[in-house]
Amino acid sequence: MDSTVSRIEHFLATLHPYDRLPPEERARLVKVMSLHSFADGDAVYAVGEPLPGLYIVKEGRVEVEDEHGNLISLLGPGNSFGERGLMRDGAAITKASAVAPTKLLMLPAQSFRGLIAVYPAFERFFDRSRPEEATASDIRSADLATTRIDSLMSRTLITCAPEDSAQHAADLMSAHNISCLPVLEGDVLRGLITNRALIAKVLAKGLPAETPIASVMNADPTTLSPEALGADVLHEMLEHGIWHLPVVEEGKLLGVITQTNLTRHQAVTSGHLVHEIVGCETPECLAKIVHRIPELLAQLVGAGHRHDIVTRRITDIADATTRRLLRLAEDKLGPAPIPYLWLACGSQGRQEQTGVSDQDNCLVLDDAYEPDSHGAYFEALAKFVSDGLDVCGYFYCPGDMMATNPRWRQPVRVWREYFRGWIDKPDPMAQMLASVMFDLRPIGGEDALYADLIVETLEKASANSIFVSHMIVNSLGHQPPLGMFGGFATIRSGEHKDMIDLKHNGVVPIVDLGRVYALEGKLQAVNTRARLKAALSAKIISASGAHDLLDAYDLIAETRLRHQADQVKAGEKPDNFMVPAGLSDLERSHLRDAFVVVKTMQSALASGRSIRM
Repeated sequence: MDSTVSRIEHFLATLHPYDRLPPEERARLVKVMSLHSFADGDAVYAVGEPLPGLYIVKEGRVEVEDEHGNLISLLGPGNSFGERGLMRDGAAITKASAVAPTKLLMLPAQSFRGLIAVYPAFERFFDRSRPEEATASDIRSADLATTRIDSLMSRTLITCAPEDSAQHAADLMSAHNISCLPVLEGDVLRGLITNRALIAKVLAKGLPAETPIASVMNADPTTLSPEALGADVLHEMLEHGIWHLPVVEEGKLLGVITQTNLTRHQAVTSGHLVHEIVGCETPECLAKIVHRIPELLAQLVGAGHRHDIVTRRITDIADATTRRLLRLAEDKLGPAPIPYLWLACGSQGRQEQTGVSDQDNCLVLDDAYEPDSHGAYFEALAKFVSDGLDVCGYFYCPGDMMATNPRWRQPVRVWREYFRGWIDKPDPMAQMLASVMFDLRPIGGEDALYADLIVETLEKASANSIFVSHMIVNSLGHQPPLGMFGGFATIRSGEHKDMIDLKHNGVVPIVDLGRVYALEGKLQAVNTRARLKAALSAKIISASGAHDLLDAYDLIAETRLRHQADQVKAGEKPDNFMVPAGLSDLERSHLRDAFVVVKTMQSALASGRSIRM
């Protein structure tokens, strides 16, 4: 018996989050745990049964299914299950069965809840929830003083060697428009040379241009770690009268932070960028501002803002850019001959843009529209705006869902016929178009042109059960990246081998669910998070289902933004493809559970129920 206890204690010591518990706490847990054996095919528990505690797979495998019999996980040694039911009302919300000779450790419910209450690491591991609104204690302030410097510093390193000449250093600084160079010997930081030092120590003293850097550099520069805050930078600069600080971790140079970085940080806010947009007179001027969005994204994520705040602020810049292009178009072409409304769809329409976006848009024209009289004007306006958006980096839509396409530049009466046709004859193309158009949001022009149209469309669409069924099937086309054995289903080949797509297999399945819920409830919200909350209020989905899905959406969307912010800080172009192996065990576990929630909600929708309980 003692050897069994010892083996279980050792097993827990290697398992997160039990490895974070004090040894005496683990020893106490072993005494209250029980070991249960199951044959292949034996049920562990069924949906709705009271859960005696948390289960941990010691040996064998356990299959977890939702209430409709859909497989959602296949768990192996070290995996826990049953925590979601325990953290609600104590009843199982899934079905678990052994699919091989299996041994399970069971931690009694009371002990599990006691650990949650006492140990933060234990609570963080099992509590997947997120606060609904961020508070001062939840996020760090975006103020410069409290921002980590690894989100501020320059990571593109231009360096020189101690034996290089002063002329070479001056040439490098001039070519790259920088004011200092780290001096490296191999990978070791040996010093720092600035443009001021070159002037004071070389030019002012008449030394030859061939003077080696080693003789004029600062051989003992003040350095900071990447965990330092903006306040630390300010203190060092003011105390020592220096304006360049290398950032070093374990002897390795990561970057350099300068006074320019601090000034740029204070200027890069969505409000500042929108203010600058209003003063632009050309698409090229707008492009210079829009190209600073990745820097804004990294800054907002680094300051701890929620994903919906970050994407809203990034979308605000796209909206302001679009409205400025509309104004510039009217300045060039003259006032519009009839009322019009420019609308965005896709991620801009939902106010969910990140660092990677193309353009999806359309024009709704007043019913006074006459092709012969007005067609040329709106064709030119659409081309000017879409071309300008492309210059700014909002690239042309691959599917040609843009106002430059005559099909998407029509009067209200034609749009009404479009929606009616898609609803009455929901073939695959109609489903795709309806999915895009249900995400429309007015950007510039006469909002009234669309208000009645969307109300009529939602009424008609929600009343057509065949159309709703087709939309549900269409919404299930994107599946979470879950493998058969409980791990991630990564991309198997090509450029993104061994990665997961956090857009199409991450946030898009939830976007699709939100759109269907909005259709079922005739909800006018377009933003995904707003749709999920509105569906909860309208009882389209249950409180438990809604809260689980909101938590899952927050976790997946935040993981996607952190991935993009890390790419920006590394000097890379942001994308949606992430290697899950790069996450910690804790992060992978939480992300997998979030995908399981999405799959469960998809299964409920497919079976004709949205987890209404």
